[in-house]
Amino acid sequence: MSELTEFRAETQAWLLENCPDGVKGPGETTAGGDKVPIQSPDLKLWLERCAEKGFTVPLWPTQYGGAGLSKDELLVWLEELRAIGARPPLGGMGVGLIGPTLLDYGNEDQKQRHLPKIARGEIRWCQGYSEPGAGSDLASLRTRAEDKGDHYLINGQKIWTSGAQYADWIFCLTRTDPDVPKHEGISFLLFTMDQPGVTVKPIKLIAGSSPFCETFFDDAIAQKEDLVHEVNKGWTVAKRLLQHERSSITRLANTEAFRGQGNQQREPELHELAKEYLGESDGRVGDATLRNAIIKHSIDTRAYQLTQRRTVQETEGAQTPGPQTSIFKLYGANLAKERTELQMSFMGTQGLGWEGQGFDEREIDRTRNWLSTKARSIAGGSNEVQMNIIAKRVLGLPD
Repeated sequence: MSELTEFRAETQAWLLENCPDGVKGPGETTAGGDKVPIQSPDLKLWLERCAEKGFTVPLWPTQYGGAGLSKDELLVWLEELRAIGARPPLGGMGVGLIGPTLLDYGNEDQKQRHLPKIARGEIRWCQGYSEPGAGSDLASLRTRAEDKGDHYLINGQKIWTSGAQYADWIFCLTRTDPDVPKHEGISFLLFTMDQPGVTVKPIKLIAGSSPFCETFFDDAIAQKEDLVHEVNKGWTVAKRLLQHERSSITRLANTEAFRGQGNQQREPELHELAKEYLGESDGRVGDATLRNAIIKHSIDTRAYQLTQRRTVQETEGAQTPGPQTSIFKLYGANLAKERTELQMSFMGTQGLGWEGQGFDEREIDRTRNWLSTKARSIAGGSNEVQMNIIAKRVLGLPD
């Protein structure tokens, strides 16, 4: 028996004994912290059991709360989760963004203080990157961090701060030297959100929800020991974190294990939904044009997922993504938008419901999801930024 076959058998046995029925299928998920309490006792138990085994962050070293899995073992773990329809035990920016970045650039003290808490789901993180006037041109940021000896004093504003109203900590790009070229005067700081001088104002979006916030800093404090890497070298750390945000490894861990995990009911496949609204002919979607469009989208989506998996297997460092992650960000954003556009095309007026008796709850959710996906080609780095990265750093084209 090969080591991987043995690991699969052990994983299957562990899941059989430890995975509660209440986390199988779509439902509640958690990004850590206690500001959004977990409602499901089964999800609480699932998080505790997975954290004990290191399965909340399977690739991380065991000394920081992980399971120390190889890439091949990670894929087996995800396959077995998917086989029983189990949701990942923990998501959010802690496990997907700042945690892997601290593994790359954090010192040992920072790793020991922050990573185990992330792995156990004890704290939730948010990202302080974009500012008014510093979005796609992120290096133009103006939030200032002033050296006060044993701490930095932070003043400025961030925008589009996802989940800031629920976060315990923030990883934040700050200007520590205004007199050098803009990329060279940035530092990467960690500090708590629950302190005087930090104000959060949620932004209501077209879909009716408020996943983003404005965040204001008025003499907020970051301790010196929470400067990541080196002073004025934060741009290097920032770029690596963005690669983790777009990486195939993160996306596999967060999306492939269970599709549609945020819904209380499984979201139908496109062809199932099309039959519901358009009827069927000989078991197929009745409209031939839409049928072909749905088939093409399904093929493109499967090719995208398989390419992600191949990239994970071929990556030299299990925790170190490269500029090719921009390909996944670009293509994934377009696929998500295409799916909801197709969905709206065959739902007709039932896909435009905001409220009222003429629409059921799932139709209203689909309308709002369609509106939400409009931001996919902007959030996390616009499509234009991704294409520039692909052109320069993947294809090697001249400026």
